[in-house]
Amino acid sequence: MNRRSFIAKSTLGLTVLSNALGRSGNQESRLTILHTNDTHSRLDPFPMDGGRLQGLGGVARRKVLIDRIRSEEQNVLVLDSGDIFQGTPYYNLFGGEPELKAMNLVGYDVATIGNHEFDNGIEALAKVMPIANFDWVSTNLDFSKSPASKMVKPWIVKSVGDFRVGIFGLLCELDGMVAPSSSKGVTQTNPIGASRQAVAALRAEGCNLIVCLSHLGYNTRREGDEIRDDALSTQVEGIDLILGGHSHTFIDELDVRLHKSGAVTRITQQGWAGVRLGRVDVSLGARGLAMRQTCLPIARGNLS
Repeated sequence: MNRRSFIAKSTLGLTVLSNALGRSGNQESRLTILHTNDTHSRLDPFPMDGGRLQGLGGVARRKVLIDRIRSEEQNVLVLDSGDIFQGTPYYNLFGGEPELKAMNLVGYDVATIGNHEFDNGIEALAKVMPIANFDWVSTNLDFSKSPASKMVKPWIVKSVGDFRVGIFGLLCELDGMVAPSSSKGVTQTNPIGASRQAVAALRAEGCNLIVCLSHLGYNTRREGDEIRDDALSTQVEGIDLILGGHSHTFIDELDVRLHKSGAVTRITQQGWAGVRLGRVDVSLGARGLAMRQTCLPIARGNLS
């Protein structure tokens, strides 16, 4: 073999090896999920008044942090698990409009409905919902006979990179939480049955990641036989990630539940008032899904 032939064949071999290594390195797909819950109309940071949450939160700071993550990561979804409304004069004076416009500016993709979204009644809720540039999902609520009949989907599929993400939403029992007059025309089904239906439909649509936006609450607020996220995670197989709300629980590490089949459901929640942004980095490779959580306090010092 002469020198020219050797160099040509060596170059070809290195090119093939490089391409193979490149494909191997790219086999793992990545997605970053950012999430909030129970922000309760807290558009401004907590005042510096000596309170436990002083200086934390603020939707402008949240946007700065999310924008930064979007600039660093290729595939990002921003989700919310309900109770967007009620808690500051913004809601009392303007009925939810500032909160939804702020979420538009942040760039949310999907949100579910919390019990406090009904505080001004279903007519008022239906009036402000179209302001949102993101999708509303609720699987165990039927809005078909209400003014919001065309505004809420039972679930939705988002294609992000190599991921087909199925997203559905759940609400805690209306009875005792929402006045019948405030939810007139809205009916509710059991969250277990609704979740199983959603999972089956989303898998049939080819979803390789299923996320539940839950406003059921974590086990610390379990009352009687009411379903919470921990019961949901064990009774419904096929949910990959439950992003919780309602109980205002700060979950620092993913709560991992293993099914007999080997399937895994993970649960997390980010407290309340927007003082923390949850980040779950999802990877999909030959061994299936893997997830890692990071909890990001919303504070001035973290944004510089």
